[in-house]
Amino acid sequence: MEPRRSGYTPLAMARILVADDHDAVRDGMVLSLTRLGHEVHGVKGGGEAIAAYRKRPADVVVTDLRMVPVDGIEVVRRLREADPEATVVVVSAHGTIASAVDAMRGGAIDFIEKPFSPEVLRARVEKAIEIARERRGARTARARAEAFEEDLGREHDPHGLEGGSEPMRRVLEQIRKVAPTDATVLIVGESGTGKELVARALHTGSQRREKSFVSVSCAAIPEGLLESELFGHEKGSFTGAVRRKLGRFELAHEGTLFLDEVGELPASVQVKLLRVLQERRFERVGGEETVEVDVRLVSATNRDLPAMVKAGRFREDLYYRLDVVPIRLPALRERPGDVEELARYFLARAAPRLGRAVKGFEPEALDLLRRHSWPGNVRELENVVEQALVFAEGELVTAAELPQTVRRAPAPAGLTMPSGERSLTETLEDIERQLILAAYEKAKGVKAETARLLGIKPSALYYKLEKYGIVKPGEKPDDPA
Repeated sequence: MEPRRSGYTPLAMARILVADDHDAVRDGMVLSLTRLGHEVHGVKGGGEAIAAYRKRPADVVVTDLRMVPVDGIEVVRRLREADPEATVVVVSAHGTIASAVDAMRGGAIDFIEKPFSPEVLRARVEKAIEIARERRGARTARARAEAFEEDLGREHDPHGLEGGSEPMRRVLEQIRKVAPTDATVLIVGESGTGKELVARALHTGSQRREKSFVSVSCAAIPEGLLESELFGHEKGSFTGAVRRKLGRFELAHEGTLFLDEVGELPASVQVKLLRVLQERRFERVGGEETVEVDVRLVSATNRDLPAMVKAGRFREDLYYRLDVVPIRLPALRERPGDVEELARYFLARAAPRLGRAVKGFEPEALDLLRRHSWPGNVRELENVVEQALVFAEGELVTAAELPQTVRRAPAPAGLTMPSGERSLTETLEDIERQLILAAYEKAKGVKAETARLLGIKPSALYYKLEKYGIVKPGEKPDDPA
């Protein structure tokens, strides 16, 4: 082995796969490249090289040309077929130069003629690493551009509401019916259930789709600035108001305004919002000019607004103005059958953006995803999938690559320990709703059969179906769902 040149600094560590059926030659190449600080793995033939690459892609593959039964030309062809950016260097003896040229025509980037010195091997492989990184950088840039375009498209066509369960079918049917109208909508659901996606879907399906969709989180803006954020302000109206600012209502004129976490509105802003909903006009902070707006309002909350009304923390008249058409989003634990579909959807969407060639999940990983209680709902599932993608090394996400919170064994009977954020009554009602919903789905929406399965009177069932939003208030008892 030749010593390194003085002052020589190799590129950052790369993953290299060496394939040669001659043990001494293969071991020599592995040792030479390892001494440069690279992660190098050797395999005894072409078939092993193809299998190893599929399990864990390498930055560079160095393969001998003459191997039995799978030769270097077949390695090049199969790797490039599986991965168009695969970077392969072919090693060939003097008498096989013509075949080496054929390998390059098939997609190899270089060939090294035997016998060669460690210095030559090192220089040619480092050059191949540079090419591989350029290819990977270009691929990542393309993937990010495509993902950006896709994200832009989803803002106008937000069909991230995946799932074929009965609760989601009802939500999608509500969206289909309500979207073309100008009705004010209140979306209710736990954090992470996709309330903004519903709001965007309502906008996309409306006559206002060509106008602005403006979103504002009422909880993310300090109380002292929220009125200005919503309604704008005039120059000099308060310290720091160096120019006139248009509020979100004006920006959403002729479009849709989405007020997320509307339950966090302070009392002073509730009064002004009620006036806008009643009169479609307002004044900017510090101004006298009356501004008229044409805005469709969609709001969302994870709070119990009726309870807040009773407690005097939310205006009753404003609540009824917001709750013209309620849409309740089910928690992910209420639709476990959708977990796999959602997980595959998020994986397919995120893998290109993260530069990962992952195609799915191993069965054990899917089983863990289905068994998890998902306190963070769909947003938690999306984050879990992206985290698993970061650590995934093969084509399928394994159970070991999922976060520890998902790998932990679930509580018995699908129950989760109280977090302290919900009362015992709320937790028991949640369990009751899940049992009723499961029976309702099993009975295919036939209420008499649902009552029989649950062992309760039909009159009690009708009350609970309405209470939990499974059917619309006033729906006839004999109506199918």
